[in-house]
Amino acid sequence: MLKLNKIKKSYKTGSFTQHALKGIDLEFRENEFVAILGPSGSGKTTLLNIIGGLDNYDNGDLIINGKSTKRFKMSEWDAYRNNSVGFIFQNYNLIPHISVLENVEMGLTLSGDSTKNRRKKALELLKRVGLSEHSHKKPNQLSGGQMQRVAIARALANDPDIILADEPTGALDSKTSKQIMNLIKEIAKEKLVIMVTHNPELANEYATRIAYMKDGEVISDSNPINKSDKEEKGFSIKKTSMSFLTALRLSFNNIKTKKGRTALTAFASSIGIIGIALILSLSNGFNIKIDEFEQNSLAQSPIIISTQSMKMDEEMMNKMAGDNSLKKYPSKKTVYVQDDMMEAMLHNNKITKDYIDYLEKMDKSKISGYSYQKGTSITMVNDKYELVNTSGEDSTGMQLWSLLPINPNDNDGVIEKNYDVLAGTLDNDKPGLILQVNSRNQISSSVLKQLGFDSKDEISFDDIMGKEIKVILNDNYYLKYGDSFIPNQDYKKLYNDKDSMSVKVEAIIRGKEGKEVVTNSSGLAYTNALVDYVIDNNKDSEIVKAQDKVDYNILTHQKFTNENMNTKDTIMGYLGADTLPIIIYIYPKDFDTKDYITDYLDVYNENKNEEDTVQYTDMAEMVSSLTGSIMDAITIVLVAFSSISLIVSSIMIGIITYISVLERTKEIGILRALGARRKDIKRVFNAETLIIGIFSGLLGVLIAYLLTIPVNTIIESLTELPNVAKLNIWHSLVLIIISMTLTVIGGAIPANIASKKDPVESLRTE
Repeated sequence: MLKLNKIKKSYKTGSFTQHALKGIDLEFRENEFVAILGPSGSGKTTLLNIIGGLDNYDNGDLIINGKSTKRFKMSEWDAYRNNSVGFIFQNYNLIPHISVLENVEMGLTLSGDSTKNRRKKALELLKRVGLSEHSHKKPNQLSGGQMQRVAIARALANDPDIILADEPTGALDSKTSKQIMNLIKEIAKEKLVIMVTHNPELANEYATRIAYMKDGEVISDSNPINKSDKEEKGFSIKKTSMSFLTALRLSFNNIKTKKGRTALTAFASSIGIIGIALILSLSNGFNIKIDEFEQNSLAQSPIIISTQSMKMDEEMMNKMAGDNSLKKYPSKKTVYVQDDMMEAMLHNNKITKDYIDYLEKMDKSKISGYSYQKGTSITMVNDKYELVNTSGEDSTGMQLWSLLPINPNDNDGVIEKNYDVLAGTLDNDKPGLILQVNSRNQISSSVLKQLGFDSKDEISFDDIMGKEIKVILNDNYYLKYGDSFIPNQDYKKLYNDKDSMSVKVEAIIRGKEGKEVVTNSSGLAYTNALVDYVIDNNKDSEIVKAQDKVDYNILTHQKFTNENMNTKDTIMGYLGADTLPIIIYIYPKDFDTKDYITDYLDVYNENKNEEDTVQYTDMAEMVSSLTGSIMDAITIVLVAFSSISLIVSSIMIGIITYISVLERTKEIGILRALGARRKDIKRVFNAETLIIGIFSGLLGVLIAYLLTIPVNTIIESLTELPNVAKLNIWHSLVLIIISMTLTVIGGAIPANIASKKDPVESLRTE
């Protein structure tokens, strides 16, 4: 069954070589109780370790059931120890932080037995050694004899062919020793038992064969094998396999014995997680506030199309930064040419009737409102006989523009969503004025002056809505003077003229709370119906009919000094007869519909030359991208700083794991003796760091969550923003995964060191 053929083993210490075994020749029967006697240093334990596969021989051969082990791989030795050999040690070598039952199960666990099967076998073995009622206890709760019985039960768990006992009674009293020896003798009836002892009385009483060793050689054998005794069986090895769950359980039980140190380690490791979690919670919270702000305030910010637009895209910003091919801050005394940025940024839009028709085909269900700001000048006079809107010497210097959006959907427009009507009724189909106050019900003094009020602290809504303004048409305002026309400056007469139409402030509106960015402005607007009335009545006026014959520069009231201004459209607008808009405002319902609108506008520009395209300005996109970029940049910088502590934590975990390796060296030897592979040992320590990483991540996230309470209190007291810090569940999960990953990386080197430890040396560690 088992044969040692000229086995040699030497140990080198510096230049000194100790020959532990000097060519051992021994054969063993399938069932016998062999005692190996000899003084200390004779090589008994070394021989036992080589038979058990814990130590490697230098020369010779160990033959098991006719199979040579000269070319055994490490995995085959691991499987041999697990399936074919059971160890009984003098000092029991039980794993202290798992139960008696789990100690007995360990060999079965490594061989891959099912939980149910190994539990059944282990309980049967504990019953056989008389310890079934102690299965739940930890080894340190047992007596020495009881611990040795557990060790015997563990040795028998995988039903091995060979039981190797190294001084099994060396730490026991005589009464307990007898009990243990009787148990071993009983085992020897069905297995090969090889016992190393220095006690000849014990050997003579229980062993069926005694081999005596001295100076690394067998000098006597009481019952050597004859040729007729030899019986060789087939040899096969079942590979061992420790699952990761088993490794986790072993590590978790070990961690439980060091709760204080584990908690401190996890806390120290979690500091980086806490910092990053707080940063992310603040960033997340601020982004939520920004999103709320954008949804409430920017979602319906208009997309603006004007006769002249400015490009502020990423390409343009890069151009403004300069040519990347040129070196920054050059020492060369040379000036390089750069394109005119204003010329490049400005784009003249041609808002034609075709373009207006294209806009009219847009899906109106996507729009909250739209308005066409036309270049139409409306001449008005207040009850103090002052010109309201033109910019001449007698006017207040403030023009009015048609800013009241048209609502294409019933009760779902930009006005309804963003404004409260404080007085009157909004009706875009009725010629009239609309007064918008800010959130404090304030209005500019210049606007009030246009309406005919002196500066006062308070003016009632009734007084404002009772004010009458007269709209003056061209045929009354412009008087023929020779071949030209001059404006009528008799404002009292104009005001009282029966052809002057009266308009009033039809409604006073104010932006809804939370809509400040869109609505927190003030001013005077007029309805689209008023614009249409003025255009319809002015387009056939005498001055418009004579426009091709008139040099409009003689209108001293308005000189077109800019050549680009002296165009037909501009002059028609000045005369209150322009029909095409100079600015178009389109109000989306939300950010999703905004994308539809911008996509729709982009389609118009497809396959057109640059000069024929119509560019637009998306204010909401500009603001949201800017704020988002700023928040992202701040978050990245702060997270980068906090990540330094994660690196420090990873190094610390490596140190702690190495200390654990030193503390658990004996356990490493026990597991290797039971057949654990190197990868299994590595797995045990990786599992330990993983547990610490999970605990550290959870602890860090929990502490960060608790810290958001005082952080939110402080922020609210400083900024009046409630509940800013909000830890995102996905951020929490990612941080826990990062914590797990870094701790495993930090413990990888110590785990690798543990896997390479010599099992014999490990078993000697106390």
